Amino acid sequence: MAGSGVFAEIKDGDGVFRYYSDGEWKASASGKSVPIINPTTRNTHFKVQACTQEEVNKIVESARAAQKLWAKTPLWKRAELLHRAAAVLKEHKAPIAECLVKEIAKPAKDAVTEVVRSGDLISYCAEEGVRILGEGKFLVSDSFPGNERTKYCLTSKIPLGVVLAIPPFNYPVNLAVSKIAPALIAGNSIVLKPPTQGAVAALHMVHCFHLAGFPRGLISCVTGKGSEIGDFLTMHPGVSCISFTGGDTGIAISKKAGMIPLQMELGGKDACIILEDADLDLGAANVVKGGFSYSGQRCTAVKVVLVMESVADELVEKVNAKVRKLTVGAPEDDCDITPVVTESSANFIEGLVMDAKQKGATFCQEYRREGNLIWPLLLDHVRPDMRIAWEEPFGPVLPVIRINSVEEGIHHCNASNFGLQGCVFTRDINKAILISDAMETGTVQINSAPARGPDHFPFQGLKDSGIGSQGITNSINMMTKIKSTVINLPTPSYTMG
Repeated sequence: MAGSGVFAEIKDGDGVFRYYSDGEWKASASGKSVPIINPTTRNTHFKVQACTQEEVNKIVESARAAQKLWAKTPLWKRAELLHRAAAVLKEHKAPIAECLVKEIAKPAKDAVTEVVRSGDLISYCAEEGVRILGEGKFLVSDSFPGNERTKYCLTSKIPLGVVLAIPPFNYPVNLAVSKIAPALIAGNSIVLKPPTQGAVAALHMVHCFHLAGFPRGLISCVTGKGSEIGDFLTMHPGVSCISFTGGDTGIAISKKAGMIPLQMELGGKDACIILEDADLDLGAANVVKGGFSYSGQRCTAVKVVLVMESVADELVEKVNAKVRKLTVGAPEDDCDITPVVTESSANFIEGLVMDAKQKGATFCQEYRREGNLIWPLLLDHVRPDMRIAWEEPFGPVLPVIRINSVEEGIHHCNASNFGLQGCVFTRDINKAILISDAMETGTVQINSAPARGPDHFPFQGLKDSGIGSQGITNSINMMTKIKSTVINLPTPSYTMG
C-alpha cells in the first residue's frame, strides 16, 4: 500500500503526507492540510500539508545554500547520484503507480509506464548532462577584424541557482523529473511544487531521490494551497528559474516572474489534418489513440480533426468502430476511459458538449456521464461558431470539422491561440512537408498522433502554448548560463623567434 514500508516516514501519525525540506519529512506549522479527492469515488483519498509562506522562505534559503556546494560537486558524481535515483524509482514503481491510479484515475498499466519512463529519463539526463556540460568553448581574439591574438576566451556552462519546478496533474511524476533531472545535473537546486491532484505520487518520487542520497536542502517539495503559496513561490526573489507545465496559470506566472529564465509548456488545441490520399485506417487508429488516451487529458491529445469532405464519412465510420471498442470504467480495471480529474473539469467538458448540441453538431454516440466519468464522444459536423472548435476540453470529447481544401485546414489550425503540436496524414511526403512548414505549431507529426516523447526530442509550443523548448538536452541548456573567462596576453612582439 502507498505510504507503507520504505515510504512510512513520508506520512505523519494522522495519515497526512509530510512535505520535504532540508533532507527531512516535516509537518507544517499551519496545522492544516489540503484534501486530495479520488476522481473515481469523489471522496477524499489523501491529505497533504498546507505549507506556510515562512516555510517556503526556509526552503528557498536552504536550497540556495545547498546549491553553492552542489555546483562544486564533480559532474560524474552528480550523474552517479542521478543514476541511483533512477534505479530506486524503478524499484518502487508499484506504490507510486498506485498513487497515480487513486489521485488522477490513471489506468494502472499507464501509471506503471509513467514511473518507468521517468526512471529512464533521469538516467538519460545524467549521461547527456555529462556530455553537454563537460564541453567548453575556446575562442581567440584575432578571428574578429582589427584584433591581434591578445586574448583567449574560455566559455563554460554554469548553473542558474534555484529552479522552481511546477508540473501538472496529468503526468505529476514524469513532468516533475523532466524538470528535476536537468536542473540537478546542471548544478542547480530544485524546489518542487506538485499539483494538488498528483501531489502524493510526487512526494513518493521525491523520497526516491532522498533514498539515493542527495545532499540535504538540494531537493525540496512544498505542498499547499495555490492561493497561499502560489504567487509567493513564483515571485520569490530567491528563485532563479521557473519550469512550469500546465494551463492558463502559466501566462499569469510569466507576467509576474520578473527577469528570470522561464520554461513554459501550456495548453494545446492540437489539430489533425487528414487529406484525401491518407491511409484512413492509420488515420482512424491515431485519431482514437491521440484523442482518447488517458481520457483526452493530455496537452498533446488530438483536440480537433480537420478532414477533407470527400473522405470524411469513411473516416468517421472507422473512428466510430474503434470508439465502440474502448472500455469505460475504473482505472484499477485498466479501462481505456477513466474518470476525468475533477468534477469542475467534467462540468466544463459538459458545457462544451451542450454548446455543440445547441448549435447543431452531429453526436456519433449518445452523451453519457456518471459523476466524473464521461463516455467517449465524437462530434461530427462541428463548425467554427462552436466553442469546442477552439477551446481545449481536456476530456474524451473530440470534434470533427469537415474541410474542402488543405488551406482551410491550415487556416483553422493557425487561427487558434494555441500552437503546441499538430499532425497531418497523407501519402505525399512533399505535401506533408509543405503543410508542416505552414502550420504554426512547435511540432508537426507526419502520419502519427501528436506526442511529447521520446523525452530527448525537442518539445515546444508557439503562441499561448509556451515559452522556450523542452526535451532533455534543451532543458539542460536552458537551466545553465554561459560564463566567459578571458585571458589577456601581453602585446605580441614580432622580434621574438
